[in-house]
Amino acid sequence: MSRLVVTAFVTLDGVMQAPGGPGEDTDAGFAHGGWQVPYADEDFGEIMDEVLLHGADQLLLGRRTYDIFAAHWPRVTDENDPLAAKLNSMPKYVASRTRDRLEWHDSHLLTGDAGESVARLKERLDGVLMTQGSSDLIHTLQQHGLVDEYRLIVSPVLLGTGKRLFAEGAAPAAWHLTESRATGAGALYCAYERAGRPGYGSFALDDEQA
Repeated sequence: MSRLVVTAFVTLDGVMQAPGGPGEDTDAGFAHGGWQVPYADEDFGEIMDEVLLHGADQLLLGRRTYDIFAAHWPRVTDENDPLAAKLNSMPKYVASRTRDRLEWHDSHLLTGDAGESVARLKERLDGVLMTQGSSDLIHTLQQHGLVDEYRLIVSPVLLGTGKRLFAEGAAPAAWHLTESRATGAGALYCAYERAGRPGYGSFALDDEQA
């Protein structure tokens, strides 16, 4: 069985929409595309190399993110670009209701209900199945309790609008921080592994203790 890892670039207020450029995703009139770019320093590049080059065996993508990746990475033919080589060669699984074929090498279409399809995929695969971007798909994974780990790069910026990493309806869960480090540009990389159900308590004293 594979581990499902969600990787995401997020703002302090949890926005993950269009980090890479102004035209990446303008849904709902989003006008802040490219907010991640000012924080993409050398430390950021090293983290992404670790996460994608050495921390993923298969990609799981929503249709929009797949289209963005498929329009760019196959055109990167530089033999000295290990990230391009990894993304172009690794298996890619795509949840889409509108696509009926996929052209990018080793891409596979998931049909039917996304939650059920991904649950079956996790059972069938080994290693790490990783998402990148794909906010709508991530919300479905959260609702079905399918996420095993989050690897987040949090940038020190507030946008106030846009698609969030977490939405209403996510299955309650506790998480254990396994790694954290800051970049020179002020972003924070955090990795969290699932730690079961949430725990609860109270800071209030009852009448007898008061």
